[in-house]
Amino acid sequence: MILKIVQVGEPVLRARARAVSTKEIRSKATRDLIEQMRETMRDAPGVGLAAPQVGEPLQLVVIEDREEYQRYVASERLAALKRKPVPFQVIINPRITVSETLAPARFFEGCLSVKGLVGLVPRGLDVHVDALNEKGDSVGIDAHGWYARILQHEIDHLQGVLCIDRMYPRSLMTQENYSQYWGGKPIDEIWRELEVDRAP
Repeated sequence: MILKIVQVGEPVLRARARAVSTKEIRSKATRDLIEQMRETMRDAPGVGLAAPQVGEPLQLVVIEDREEYQRYVASERLAALKRKPVPFQVIINPRITVSETLAPARFFEGCLSVKGLVGLVPRGLDVHVDALNEKGDSVGIDAHGWYARILQHEIDHLQGVLCIDRMYPRSLMTQENYSQYWGGKPIDEIWRELEVDRAP
């Protein structure tokens, strides 16, 4: 069953999601929700989906960056993004620590709840996440590059934070215009052309 992905302006996207109890995690309702979120994420398609994005104020996220999504991305671009396939996983009640060893990286991000728009968002390159999986077992995740970005983006949703809150305002554009004018350029060149750091 494909769920409706709510769009920016829906109150659930701006609220802090509540923790999910162990009893809830093992319930049929949660198992069904996870499967529906998986189908919805793949249908979109996307690489991550948080429960608030389907109207459920729960600390629950599904993530999957499939190899087929990367098939038509140039190898140089994949290398620049530090992007590799990520198998399907469920993350519940996550706590994230962003490493400050490396400077944040700026890349364009979009969001299934901010349909059609993208912008430059700075994110940490290394993160550690402590969470529960779909069985209620504790898991620890160390992620780098694009995987770390996905985790930060989705866990932000659980705090009522959207990528548009973190992006540089002058970099906001439609997906169509990004593809037409900017997608093939290095980030540093885009930064200069847009004068992203210019004071308003």
